[in-house]
Amino acid sequence: MYKNIRAVAKTVYGAGSFNQLDEILAEKRRQPSDFMVFIVDNYFKGKELENRLPAHAQDVVFFVDVDPHEPTTHQVDALRDEILQTKGLPVGVIGIGGGSIMDIAKAVALMLTNEGSSQLYQGLNLIKKPGVYHVGVPTISGTGAEVSTTAVLTGPEKKLGLKCEWTVFDQIVLDPTLTATVPRNQWFYTGMDTYIHCVESMTGHLKNAYSEAYGYKALDLCREVYLGPNSGQNPETDEKLMVASLFGGLSLTYSEVGVCHALSYGLSYVFGMRHCYANCIIFNQLEDFYPDGVREFKEMVAKHDIYLPQNLAKNWTDAQIEKMVDVTLALHHMWNHALGPNWKEKISRSQVRELFERM
Repeated sequence: MYKNIRAVAKTVYGAGSFNQLDEILAEKRRQPSDFMVFIVDNYFKGKELENRLPAHAQDVVFFVDVDPHEPTTHQVDALRDEILQTKGLPVGVIGIGGGSIMDIAKAVALMLTNEGSSQLYQGLNLIKKPGVYHVGVPTISGTGAEVSTTAVLTGPEKKLGLKCEWTVFDQIVLDPTLTATVPRNQWFYTGMDTYIHCVESMTGHLKNAYSEAYGYKALDLCREVYLGPNSGQNPETDEKLMVASLFGGLSLTYSEVGVCHALSYGLSYVFGMRHCYANCIIFNQLEDFYPDGVREFKEMVAKHDIYLPQNLAKNWTDAQIEKMVDVTLALHHMWNHALGPNWKEKISRSQVRELFERM
């Protein structure tokens, strides 16, 4: 059964393109009472970007703190309830920030039209009704959330995405100038999410010419950004990394992620660790699965003098490790891609536990 993927309907790309956002949203403001909801990373409160938001008098702006934890179902439900109880149904939701903010925006847009808690919809095609119009504006590059069909949330029982054709953004605005102030370590951790997406996408059983076309180009761009003669944070590499993030997201959409992401879900669920940071900690230990990718990753870590913690597992309890193993082994689709349909014969619970104990 081939995937029938719904893509982002409209994309605007280029330095300064954020200035077009008001014009883009104007098409949806048909009545004077129509209002938008802006969900913005709290990092930008009091900064220049706050003054550039094209929010009208009737609009609602939420500055949301997503540091240091992943988005939660409780957080999404609370935002949805506040919007509906105080203002009613908006004509659009705009997420401005990194992957966590964009996932929150996607989830809120869906939950505004679907009853009950978002934890009821964690999984594939469980959403019953299309959400409201939603726009993604990334301010950091790497997660691929701007183009993915998933809004990943941590709930009381699991970390899993709201995944359906209505999750994907209706519009994205890709302005590389918005990424210029990203702290160096975060620039690296998040950019490596793209790199790892592509390594996993193109080394598993579900890879294909479609995913490889985007994935190979994204890897080339990552190498220019992190290992090339003009590597580092600058306007040229900001543009390249933003495109790499987009292509990495498209690569995995028609393929799948693998071992690193499966383990990352466990680490994030138990400790609330940010996804991209968790990926880097884990990928650093996966030579057995991705030898070439890990070797190159370590070159990038060394070149940019990036801190990755060691010996974390010595402070973990047996119960914490066992829970991480439970979460990880429940992600059948990732293991199926990484190791094949008979993956349960190739990886044991004790082997997964040993991978966590390396960290």
